[in-house]
Amino acid sequence: MSQRAGTDGPEPGDRGGLAADAVRRMMHVASAIRHRQDVEIAELGLTPAVARALYELDPDRPLPARDLAEQLQCDRSNVTALVDKLEQAGLVQRRVDPADRRQKTLMVTEAGRRMRQRVHDVMSDSRQLAGLTTVEVAALRDLVWKVSDDGCPEEHAAS
Repeated sequence: MSQRAGTDGPEPGDRGGLAADAVRRMMHVASAIRHRQDVEIAELGLTPAVARALYELDPDRPLPARDLAEQLQCDRSNVTALVDKLEQAGLVQRRVDPADRRQKTLMVTEAGRRMRQRVHDVMSDSRQLAGLTTVEVAALRDLVWKVSDDGCPEEHAAS
């Protein structure tokens, strides 16, 4: 017996099987979303890593590269390469930090602000959910929020 017409899956009372099936399906959806985002990010002339670095920068608050490395959870040497690419594209500038002249901060340029908005639009694209009603989208959002540790998955990722 299947849960939905045309799909084979675990029986409705098989919690473990249902949960495993749900995880597999979430991974499939995440993969489809990531693929679409990667294609659209490439159309903007960026790599996914460069786009994520730009996305993490606050255009209204210059940030030291070491802080960006922490936000991206990667080595500073990797961030240097990402920032080099952002700078070459005219999306960020390295500026001397007035509070500590030994340190440079990253400042998003006007072109960077525009590109960051385009990256944000790509990252927020909800076409994958087009077949759902508003009630279904609300229910999905609530369930995803619940399984992502009440909106704080980073607390558990660090532990």
